[in-house]
Amino acid sequence: MSDVGGNVAATGSALEGARDPRRRWILAVVSLAQLMIVVDLTIVNIALPAAQRDLGFSNASRQWVITAYALAFGSLLLIGGRVADRLGRRTALLIGVVVFGLGSGLGGAAPDFAVLLIARVLQGVGGALLAPAALATMTVTFVDPKERATGFSVFGAIGAIGGAVGLLLGGVLTEHVDWRSTLFVNLGIAAVTLVGALAVIDRDVARERKRLDVLGTALVSLGVFALVFGFSRAQTNGWAAAVTLVSLGASVILLSVFVWWQNRARNPLLPLRVLLDRDRGASLSALMLANVGMFAVFLFLTYYLQLTLHYSPVRTGLAFMPLIGGTIAGAGIGLQFLPRFTGPRFIVPGGMLIAAACLAWLTRLGVHTGYWAGIFPPLLVLGLGMGLIFPPAISLSTARLHDDDNGVGGALVNTTQQVGGSVGIALLSTLAASAATAYLKSHHGARAVVLAHATLHSYVVAYWIAAGIFAVGAVVIGALYRPGIPDELRAADATEPAPSERGAHVDERRSVPTGDLASMEVR
Repeated sequence: MSDVGGNVAATGSALEGARDPRRRWILAVVSLAQLMIVVDLTIVNIALPAAQRDLGFSNASRQWVITAYALAFGSLLLIGGRVADRLGRRTALLIGVVVFGLGSGLGGAAPDFAVLLIARVLQGVGGALLAPAALATMTVTFVDPKERATGFSVFGAIGAIGGAVGLLLGGVLTEHVDWRSTLFVNLGIAAVTLVGALAVIDRDVARERKRLDVLGTALVSLGVFALVFGFSRAQTNGWAAAVTLVSLGASVILLSVFVWWQNRARNPLLPLRVLLDRDRGASLSALMLANVGMFAVFLFLTYYLQLTLHYSPVRTGLAFMPLIGGTIAGAGIGLQFLPRFTGPRFIVPGGMLIAAACLAWLTRLGVHTGYWAGIFPPLLVLGLGMGLIFPPAISLSTARLHDDDNGVGGALVNTTQQVGGSVGIALLSTLAASAATAYLKSHHGARAVVLAHATLHSYVVAYWIAAGIFAVGAVVIGALYRPGIPDELRAADATEPAPSERGAHVDERRSVPTGDLASMEVR
């Protein structure tokens, strides 16, 4: 009885916190932190050619400016999530912001390639601490369904549009200032985030200092490192290259042993109860596939606009603005309107089908396609689809977590998206390159004309494959989701259960056994 009373009291306290006037400021702070991380995934891409000319590094080395960040970020995310659980969300967020800012400042001032590479690793480490702490803060701040819908609409939309914002900002800064400003800009964002976090986010109580799962930490860090590294090598060396096969093979072995160990470890790094919720599994899968498709659009449409239509970096960034508008609209519809009538089984797969249709639409782009007729409409509608996917999927990925698992749950969301982006870039780049080679071998004529059409054909192949991934994924994910409307997605005007009822409900959904895997109930 005392346990039930404690749960009800805790839930009531959480609901009061959700209605705290500072919740909007908390949303602003964590959204700014999320934007800084997501923008950094694309803003540096635009600046790379200028950085290469200034610092004099080779084409082979250029890829490492991107890969160094991805490797540090992806391989340390789960550890960063557990740090947030052990030290407290605000502490982890503050440390992450400081490290990310230091890395950005060092990169902007880098005198040579080696220092730039170290700076990118530092940014990745900071992001690995910052990202799960920010998402965990969202999870515990917005527990009331009314507030959660609004909060995750904003947070999810930022995750979807950050790449486009990065392209625009990178283009403007590179063209009108210099490449170093694409890194220095993070100093201002980090400073505002740091001050905001200190002002509006309360210091949370760190959890019991349990012994760290050293073996699990080593296994997952090396496993994710090998996975991201393998896909990055596949992009540059090919799928049949020894380095690619060894890396991906090692990743499979290491991650398999990690899962086996987590069911036996006394204090697992990633408790398997986190993975055994159907809605969470479906949402994580949707986020992974959505990032495959999104990176396909960012990568190949950027190439198309700059190399085929000869857009400037700034004009290229501006061309992606419809994607931002559509995403904002889709996020509102996906978490504010549709949950009044249906659940994630239709909302998220519906967004994936819209995205698939838009990618198929992009296959019609030609050498002389006009922007307003051929590019603006599919980007606008694609944004709508992304807005239907990201906010509900992120919200359900972090819902119903045990209090000790909020940080690692947020880390799992970010890891899934990072892996999806890495897989998407490597897979689609390799297939597009193969398609271009095959086209060149089978077509003859003026070399410049054939080369232009071969390049365009490679984009078409990538779009069709990404569209197929979305379409198949929509069917699978629709089957994974439970029917009905979860409390976390209920519309803003939905009838609220009494606090005592909700407290009992939350307690029932969180009570997942902590014993062997065989004894865990898959909900």
